[in-house]
Amino acid sequence: MKVIVTVVEKITSEAHIDIPDGLNKSAIKQHIVDRYNAGEMVTDMNIFQIDFEFISARIVQGQADTNSISSEKEVIG
Repeated sequence: MKVIVTVVEKITSEAHIDIPDGLNKSAIKQHIVDRYNAGEMVTDMNIFQIDFEFISARIVQGQADTNSISSEKEVIG
């Protein structure tokens, strides 16, 4: 029996970065977004929490015949 499993997880990462002094809230946000978009934070980020969001499985019995089962965790927040 062939089963196709899809897992969705929410990964929380943390990066410790230096930001220039004297920036306002908007400039701090833009500085962080710019560093992330430039790929400069990817190596700095440490995964410290992974939350299960959703898992589903499809049992494949033939080309046109599939059954589906799923389990979903309710997310509060």
